Amino acid sequence: MESLTFEEAYTQLETAVTALQDGQMPLERALQYYEEGMKLAQYCNELLQKAELRVHQLSVDNQGEIVLQSLDLP
Repeated sequence: MESLTFEEAYTQLETAVTALQDGQMPLERALQYYEEGMKLAQYCNELLQKAELRVHQLSVDNQGEIVLQSLDLP
């Protein structure tokens, strides 16, 4: 999952949600979709948090110029 882009992960999450909403699959398969959906949701959330941190690193210097401060993400 680590190699998925946000867009790819979100598309897969949408697919899982749609399949679960159908309600026509066996319980075991529904559980698999649910577990995969939860992992994808967490992964998407992590990507969004990292993007938010990058945005927060923009600041204004003494001359009023926007500067990007370096950010070390784990």
